[in-house]
Amino acid sequence: MHWLERHWYRKTPLSFLLLPLSWCYCLLMGLRRGLYRFGIFPTVKLNAPVIVVGNISVGGTGKTPLVIWLADFLRQQGMHPGIVLRGYGGSASHWPQLVTSNFDPDVVGDEAVMLARQSNCPVAADPDRVRAAQLLVREHQCDVIISDDGLQHLRLARDIEIAVIDGARRFGNGYCLPAGPLREPLSRLRDVSLRIVNGEAQAGELGMTLTETGLCRVNAPDIYATIGSFRGEAVHAVAGIGNPARFFAYLRQLGLKTLEHAFPDHHRFVARDIRFDDHRPVIMTQKDAVKCERFADDNTWYLAVEAKPDARVGAEILRRLQNRS
Repeated sequence: MHWLERHWYRKTPLSFLLLPLSWCYCLLMGLRRGLYRFGIFPTVKLNAPVIVVGNISVGGTGKTPLVIWLADFLRQQGMHPGIVLRGYGGSASHWPQLVTSNFDPDVVGDEAVMLARQSNCPVAADPDRVRAAQLLVREHQCDVIISDDGLQHLRLARDIEIAVIDGARRFGNGYCLPAGPLREPLSRLRDVSLRIVNGEAQAGELGMTLTETGLCRVNAPDIYATIGSFRGEAVHAVAGIGNPARFFAYLRQLGLKTLEHAFPDHHRFVARDIRFDDHRPVIMTQKDAVKCERFADDNTWYLAVEAKPDARVGAEILRRLQNRS
């Protein structure tokens, strides 16, 4: 964990020292939001409804599995969803990029490639989500757009906002950056359509669980293994995500003995990062796997998971989409 993050989930002398910077940050975020709300900064409304999935805290909360579930749910309702995201970490020379399953994650980002592989719907990456969404509506006839991690991208007008909350870490010490983990003040949650908690829900929230569906070999994802085949065995657990501790804890809950290797979020892996002298199995996240498949050996696996939100989530989304029309 980055040294500063250690102060985000408790109140320490450093977090109190940074509070004036947090107040300035909150003021700027509130001013920016107000400028969009009153039309001084223009928003762009599409000819298709937009569902934004995001969070107000730094780090992983389970947004991407929920986006995949949401795309599948909408498709089952007869819709043609498309997904837009920033393409964080991508080095593309031009945007937007229509992402396919064989894209290089260094070009468009790891999450974009994972979504293209798992969502079975068009995916466009662009730091300007408006431009990406317009591409999907215009050229791929998408009739609903899902914006991944787009809660703070206010230029794209939205019909539904979903805030995903980490049920274990919640909001840390409750302070905004840099004194705490919040991208926006807690009051921002009053404006969202749905609050979905990855874990145990509280009042006004709906719950979601992430369920493992097995292990897939990184260099050959069609080869599967069960968690049971590794239970009780020491494995190297590798994670370059927003909250590696959640992944490691989940593996331990599944009965694995973990040798933990945490990397920064969106880390660009190289072969030496996942090669160990003891030849024990290596287990990583699905997002990390897309960056490692070129040099992974036959004993490197990723944990496949799927989101299972409260049944009321789907019903509420359909109700809001129907009310829009």
